[in-house]
Amino acid sequence: MAITSSAKKAIRSSSKKRVFNLRRRGALYDATKLLNKELTAKNVSGAEKLLPAAYAAIDKARKSGVIKGNTANRKKSRLAAAIKRAKG
Repeated sequence: MAITSSAKKAIRSSSKKRVFNLRRRGALYDATKLLNKELTAKNVSGAEKLLPAAYAAIDKARKSGVIKGNTANRKKSRLAAAIKRAKG
């Protein structure tokens, strides 16, 4: 257990940040999962409409430090490639 006041404050702030990061990560996974669900249902136009929302979720997660920059770029690239493959 934390003894000093600064350590207690660090525990409080890290727990608040953890909740925020989990929410950010959940939004990221939900957006990509929804897009992938549209692709598996062969609904390419619906997936294209969801792409900007998925990009925004990825960029917000990257900006807040939930995921790293290269990971964000890789995720965006793979989503775009999946849509391109589905188009034919």
